[in-house]
Amino acid sequence: MRSFRDLAPRPARWPAALALALVLPLAGCSADSDRPEAAPPASGASPGGGAGTAPPEVRGRLAVDGHDRRYLLHRPAADGRRPLVIAFHGRGERAADLREKSALQRAAGRRGMLVAFPEGLDRGWGAGSRATASRPDPGLDVRFTEALVRHLVRTERADPRRVYVAGFSNGGSMALRMAAERPALIAGAASVSGQLTAGDAAVKPTGPVPVMVVYGADDPVRPLAGLPSPPPDPEEPILPSLSARDTAEAFADAGGAGAPVTRARKGYDETVWRAGDGGDGDAVRLLVVHDAGHTWPGTAVAPPDGFGPVSKDLDATAAILDFFTGPAS
Repeated sequence: MRSFRDLAPRPARWPAALALALVLPLAGCSADSDRPEAAPPASGASPGGGAGTAPPEVRGRLAVDGHDRRYLLHRPAADGRRPLVIAFHGRGERAADLREKSALQRAAGRRGMLVAFPEGLDRGWGAGSRATASRPDPGLDVRFTEALVRHLVRTERADPRRVYVAGFSNGGSMALRMAAERPALIAGAASVSGQLTAGDAAVKPTGPVPVMVVYGADDPVRPLAGLPSPPPDPEEPILPSLSARDTAEAFADAGGAGAPVTRARKGYDETVWRAGDGGDGDAVRLLVVHDAGHTWPGTAVAPPDGFGPVSKDLDATAAILDFFTGPAS
């Protein structure tokens, strides 16, 4: 398994059919007439450039499988092919909520990365493989994400070799599902407070992908030890999940990574599975954050009641982007 630093300069690992789809019109999706429209700047964001420059944030729409899917897109002030991060919000949230919580658009923009915040149907994601009454097609969001990647490669010059996924909670599980089921598409994934689904909704990694899992040690919503028997929910079934460690180990095993090494850091414990080829890159990393709940470490946004505390010892956004691209210069 290669590290993120090894991925960027190498040829794409995409199957030929999928690579060809990137340069062809998007089947089943909107045409270029659905180009993104400028959106108001996010709070705290810098205003856009002068006349003739692309707006830093736009709202986009894409028709996929008969659904009108929407997303927020943040463009960096950079030319050429740009890395892309797709960031999935949590259950019950919207794209703008994760944008504010994570500030990924600002941190990634400084690194010349595109960031897309897609909107989930009914404010959630089909992160598991089981069909439910509210999500009868369990593959719908996987196909939407594939279509969004192709669309942004075609219209926004996203680099198909450097497509990353991240997410929070249910969105973190969605990011892990993409990495598990589409390893040729995804150069790396990061999940905050999200685990692989288990049981009859199980998602299993199918190939090597560098993955980071960030998890609060005191998560009261979906515990660090997993949720093998979730409580009933009258609106949408809550899917069972593996523990955070078992989630990380599943990706390490799929990539042939070496034995894990755990070190105590300030405010968190870090477990690393190194790439099995003897290189010095991280294959999989698990960060268990002390005194943290079902929250995004380092955020300035207060969590809902009952979600537990926010750690200030770790900046999850910076840690994720460092994992994807290496430390910022």
